[in-house]
Formats: sequence, C-alpha cells, structure tokens
Amino acid sequence: MSTWRSAALGLVCGLIFAAGLVLSGMTDPGRVLGFLDFTGDWDPRLAWVMVGAIGVHFSWLRLAPRLQGPSAQAFSRAPHAPITRSLMVGAVLFGIGWGMAGYCPGPAVVSLGLGAREGSVFLVAMLGGMGLFQALSTRRHAAESSEGTAAVSDSL
Repeated sequence: MSTWRSAALGLVCGLIFAAGLVLSGMTDPGRVLGFLDFTGDWDPRLAWVMVGAIGVHFSWLRLAPRLQGPSAQAFSRAPHAPITRSLMVGAVLFGIGWGMAGYCPGPAVVSLGLGAREGSVFLVAMLGGMGLFQALSTRRHAAESSEGTAAVSDSL
C-alpha cells in the first residue's frame, strides 16, 4: 500500500475512533472517573464501551486472516514480550494518571480538538513524562554500555 493511502486510511480510522469516543461520552473525564468510583455513584458506561471494543477486536482477529492473508493475522496480534519492571512501572503510572485526570491518550487528543483545556494539560504532562522516560532510558543505556566497555578493557 502506498504511503499516502496508508496515511489516509490511518486518518479515516482515527476519525472513526474519535467519533466513537465523542458519541460514547468517553471524552468527558467525569464519566471515566465515574466508572472508577466503585464506592460512590458508579457509572457503567465505560464498561459497555470496553465490551464493544473487545467485540470489534475479536471479530477482526477472526476475520482478518481470511480476508487479507497471514500478514493481517501477524499485524493484529500483540508480540509476546516479557513482563518487565519498566512495563509494570509504566502501567502503574498510566493508571494513576488516568485515575487522577480521567483521560487517557486517545480521549485527551479528541478533547483537545473539542477545545477542552484539561485535555491539553494532560497531553503536555503525558508528553513531558514520555520525554523524561526517554532521557532517563538513554542515560541508563549509555551508562550500561560504558560499564560493559570498562569490564572488557579490565579483563584484557
């Protein structure tokens, strides 16, 4: 598929996803926070959105290999990767941010397009966290590389 067709398909899929978020009310952080409030006035609407998303993805996993061959099946499945400390810390930080703000990346981008100020604050904080992680990760890998080089030269 050509680059422009791939980009156009990505844009259309993103717009459909955004429309689904708006129609389901998931760009409203109050609804998301209501879902997380099990002891108060619990709002089950996010659960129904999740069930719908699982149904769509399950159908894709079953139909795509028949429609598009083995490459579609490989594209749809998550790679098998070990559960690492970094993954767990990232998941916890994501959950804390989601619970505090009521946003995750998709709805935050859509809310930014709708003019919600809170979405932009969340996105700036998220991008700052991603940049901080990248900087720390690069620094850690550089330190590990220099330690490995020193160990090799010491053994010679």
